[in-house]
Amino acid sequence: MTCELAIGDRTHSSWSLRGWLPFAVWNIPVRVHTARLYTGEVQKLLENFAPSRLVPALKKDGIVVYDTLAIAETLAETYPHKPLWPTDPLLRAKARSMAAEMHSAYGALRAACPMNLAHSWAGFVPSEDVLEDCARIEFLWADALDASGGPWLCGEYSLADVFLAPVAMRFATYGLPRTDQSQTYIDRHLAEGNFRRWRAMGRAENHHQPFYDFDLAKSPWPGPAPLAAAPVDAELSINDVCPYSGRPVTDFLELDGRVYGFCNRFCRDRTVADPQAWPAFMALIAP
Repeated sequence: MTCELAIGDRTHSSWSLRGWLPFAVWNIPVRVHTARLYTGEVQKLLENFAPSRLVPALKKDGIVVYDTLAIAETLAETYPHKPLWPTDPLLRAKARSMAAEMHSAYGALRAACPMNLAHSWAGFVPSEDVLEDCARIEFLWADALDASGGPWLCGEYSLADVFLAPVAMRFATYGLPRTDQSQTYIDRHLAEGNFRRWRAMGRAENHHQPFYDFDLAKSPWPGPAPLAAAPVDAELSINDVCPYSGRPVTDFLELDGRVYGFCNRFCRDRTVADPQAWPAFMALIAP
C-alpha cells in the first residue's frame, strides 16, 4: 500500500512539513505531489484530493484525509507497530496534548514569524505577544524533556516532535530568545537527517515567496554547515548512474575536485544544497 501526499513549498509550508515528516521518519511508503503556494498549481493539485482545499492532504485507499492531526492519527492507526506516539501513557498524553495545542494555538508567533528555511533574519524584534507564545512553548518543551529525560520531547522521536519541528525552525530563523535546554532541542532538529533532506529539497526548488520577506539583514542558516558542492557542466563523472534512481547521469556537481552525476537537475541541486543529508550520495564519496 502506497499513500499519496499533496504538499506545498518545502521552504515555507510548515503544515506540509508536518504532513511529510511522519512518512520520512517511520519509513512509510508515499508518493509526494508538490505545488507552489499562492499559485493556481495548488488548487489544480487538490482536484485529486477533494474535498481538501489546503495542503497537506493524504490519499490512502481512495480516502482523502486533509488535516495534519487527522493525517497523524490515520498513520498511527494504519501502522500500529511503528512508534508514532510514545508507548508510555504519561508521555503519550503529553505528546498528544502538545500536538493538539500546536495545531490550535500560537497565533501571534505564526503571524509574525512565518516559516522560512532559506536563511535567518538578523535583528528581528519579537512583540510581547510573540514572547508569550515562545514562553508557553518553552514551558511545554521543558516539561516534556524533564519527564522523559530526552533526547526528544518524549524520549524517542514522536509525533510531538513532528508538530513542534516548524516551531523550532521559527526560533532558529528569527533568533527568538530561548533557554539553553531549548537551544539543545532546536539544534537536534536542525541536525536531524530527515529535516535536512526536506530543507535541501526546498533549496533545490528555489521558490521565492515575497510574502515571507522582511526588511532585515539575512544571516546564514544556523544548522550544520553543508559541504562546499557546486553545480558544473561536465560530460564525465565518477559514477555512471544516479545514486538515487539508478538511471544514467545527465547533471553534475563538483565536490573537492571530483565530479558526480545525477539523473536530473533536482537530484543534483538537492545534493548541492546539503551533500551530507543524503546517505546514498555520501556512500559515493566514502574512501
